[in-house]
Amino acid sequence: MARVAGVSRTTVSYVLNNRPGEVIPEETRRRVLEAAERLQYRANSSARTLAAGRSDIVLLSIPDLPIGPSISRFVEELTSSLAEHGLTLVTHLMAGQSRSLPDVCAAVGASAVLGFEAFDDDIVQAMQRLGVTVVSPTAESVFPSMAPLGRLQAEHVITRGHRRIGYLLPAQVRFRSMAEDRLQGVISACADAGVAQPVALAADLEIDDLVRPLRRWRDASVTAVCAFNDEHAIALLAAMRHIGLSAPEDLAVIGADDIPMARFAAPALSTVYFDLQEAGRYRAEAVLAGLRGGRQDSPSPAAGLRLVHRSST
Repeated sequence: MARVAGVSRTTVSYVLNNRPGEVIPEETRRRVLEAAERLQYRANSSARTLAAGRSDIVLLSIPDLPIGPSISRFVEELTSSLAEHGLTLVTHLMAGQSRSLPDVCAAVGASAVLGFEAFDDDIVQAMQRLGVTVVSPTAESVFPSMAPLGRLQAEHVITRGHRRIGYLLPAQVRFRSMAEDRLQGVISACADAGVAQPVALAADLEIDDLVRPLRRWRDASVTAVCAFNDEHAIALLAAMRHIGLSAPEDLAVIGADDIPMARFAAPALSTVYFDLQEAGRYRAEAVLAGLRGGRQDSPSPAAGLRLVHRSST
């Protein structure tokens, strides 16, 4: 490759490994990369691991949750941010019968592992014995922000004059911890504003199932509902149309996560946007800090959150 590019082997190594601190002219870099493409060069991962003292594999442990638009976008951003530093992301879904996390780390040769929630102590110790850097999220950096997100939902409808608020919880148990954290933010905002605690009800994403909480909220004089996420909010809007209610005239509705379909809901859904690009970049920096033996400072709990006001409120 050095002969084809007309440069030294050292220069080829610097370019292919993107070695920090080495300034390579763009023309030279282009010739090396073109030679690599022409010769169909592929790096030997085992050799690179021996040379660097660690692999370039980072394992992301995803809990037993449906992979919706928000998680997918986060994984894409994290993958891109890690790739900028020569690291490759591998995802592992923690289903009920899946292999243990230490076994998976050993199988793929991961140098670091991170997740959406803190790992059990015995899991952490097992991975550390393997030499794997464990990047555990703090309460403030769990994706996405939980209580601050719910608070922003509630504050929005309260400032629009609503004094009796409902909260739509998911019926699925695996969502419950995340939903209850968001609900705590709604409860806190209501308490600070001097309004009654929210009427929290759970339902599946089925029209008939959602009609029941709608009628209970109407009986309780609820005028605005904060939904666990956009999917639940959009389903709630559909159930409202089914029984002849409209938003925001009969019931204001706000979701969370700002998925692409939120703007196409009927009516367009108010929601809370979470900056997934910033979240991915932050977690990538936390991995790099961990690999260097350091620790990344936690961001503000509400960092990356923004209210998106549309027609449903």
